[in-house]
Amino acid sequence: MFQLGQRETAFDIISLPWRPSGGVPLSDATLGVHSQRVDVPTYDRSALGRGVVHIGAGNFHRAHQAVYFDDLARKGISDQWGVTGVSLRSRDVKDLLSAQDGLYTVVQRGHDRQIARVVGSIGSVHYAPNDGAAVRAALVDPQTRIVSLTITGNGYFLNPVTDEFDAENPDVRADLVASDNYSTAWGHLAEALDQRRRAGVAPFTVLCCDNIPGDTQPARTALVSFAALKDPGLARWIDTHVAFPSTMVDRITPQTSKSERKFVEQEFGVADKWPVVTEPYRQWVIEDSFCNGRPPLDEVGAEFVADVSDHKLMKTRLLNGSHIALGCLATLAGYQRTDEAMRDRVIFNYIETLLGDEIQPLLPPVPGMNTPEYRASLLERLSNPRMSDQLSRLARRGTSKVAQFVLPSLQEAIAQGRPHTLLMLAVAGWARYMHGRDLKGRKISLEDSQAIPVVKLATMATSNPDPLLGQEMFTEVRAVPGFAERLSDMIADIDERGVVPTLRDAMRNGERELVSR
Repeated sequence: MFQLGQRETAFDIISLPWRPSGGVPLSDATLGVHSQRVDVPTYDRSALGRGVVHIGAGNFHRAHQAVYFDDLARKGISDQWGVTGVSLRSRDVKDLLSAQDGLYTVVQRGHDRQIARVVGSIGSVHYAPNDGAAVRAALVDPQTRIVSLTITGNGYFLNPVTDEFDAENPDVRADLVASDNYSTAWGHLAEALDQRRRAGVAPFTVLCCDNIPGDTQPARTALVSFAALKDPGLARWIDTHVAFPSTMVDRITPQTSKSERKFVEQEFGVADKWPVVTEPYRQWVIEDSFCNGRPPLDEVGAEFVADVSDHKLMKTRLLNGSHIALGCLATLAGYQRTDEAMRDRVIFNYIETLLGDEIQPLLPPVPGMNTPEYRASLLERLSNPRMSDQLSRLARRGTSKVAQFVLPSLQEAIAQGRPHTLLMLAVAGWARYMHGRDLKGRKISLEDSQAIPVVKLATMATSNPDPLLGQEMFTEVRAVPGFAERLSDMIADIDERGVVPTLRDAMRNGERELVSR
């Protein structure tokens, strides 16, 4: 559902006291023991070529890209695409994985079963602040043909409105004068590509695996902009010779806590210091544009396409749009987790109808994608009790999510004269959520960078929505006749009658609206 939005940070691992209590520690030497209970690599890990350097080797990477590369090696399709992991922020990434020879357990938890495997595609792991020389050596090595990234949107230093690179960021300024100890991905990549250029070594492909709205090639923008500040000639060379394929990635991947470590040990007998618990579903769509060899990831479930933009649009409008709607409305309805909210038939029907009747008809067809099947998979994932997510996480950064994932659909629906009541309810639910109190007066912790200006405006919106609609995000809809009054009425309905009755009546009205069309 997310890429999960969570990348390599010190918070990927929740530091709680934990000691193995009977499980066998994970290492190359113990794979034979573990093979009796979990699926383990049988290929020769020492012979696996290290064609990939991944920056941001946290939970999401280990549940997603590293599993695809492990699949290549397991199936004997290619032994050239092993991974060297790099952490920019967390020493734990190196310490925990190195203690296990780079091995870790991935547990897929579906509705009715759970299966475990040990992933072996990651070899050495480096902590960049301490291992700068090793990171540079890996990046400069001609064997390295791809550098992939999961560093969160903040790691690109791009202005969310203009997509321009923030050259004044303190980390960027520090890297501009650094000679070897870089703190950003761009310092490391620019230095390595400069060395490869001078040595006549072909550049690597830079593969962004962060789902970033807007700019389809944020890595190109960031790296070329950074390089131009140091050496305009290098920037031109990078822009000309380096490939930056766009991607779309998706898999629910929560943080690892003490309970997950204990679960893996008790259920599968593996004393793993840093396992990953994830969902069965995974998706990786990649623009077919590489400059130094392309891994055959299409042989193991990834999809190469000429243009990723429609896939991204499908995911952000359907998945991310439904997440923020569910996060706000279900919290106001008194729920805390996704699966319990989806057991409420009214809420389930609201999300199902929102996806099928109001959002999907606005989207262009995506070649090769069965959209009804995709919508059904979203409902199944949200309802999975074994991978339930906190609604508060879905509602986090809600102001920007509504602006990016809901309002574009609402604007298009209004412009096309299509039904949009349920989309408006998603906006009304967010506006009521931003009061900072639920319907029983209990405080809601608002994790939203725009909370300070929005809370006051949202609180006023029941009686006077005009100040809230004066925000830039509402430019396209605030002049629509009756829009302000209708939004105000919806917020009042949620307040006075509750979420579920409001949704139920809205869907009844929506059915009549569809019939009348």
